[in-house]
Amino acid sequence: METRRCPDCGVTMESTPVRSSDGFGLTINTGKREGLLGKLGVGSTTKLEGVCCPECGLVRLYADLEERD
Repeated sequence: METRRCPDCGVTMESTPVRSSDGFGLTINTGKREGLLGKLGVGSTTKLEGVCCPECGLVRLYADLEERD
């Protein structure tokens, strides 16, 4: 993950794991797949990566658009 800076404090944000209450990593739907799976209605998902500011506690989530399932 690239280095991100807090828009409020200007300090480097720290990577933080984001999980559901069941312990699974969070994902979002990024749209329809191509090919046979797309024709069957299977969507494409991608992982979410979290960062947290160690100063103010701001948390941001970013979609990993390079790693689509």
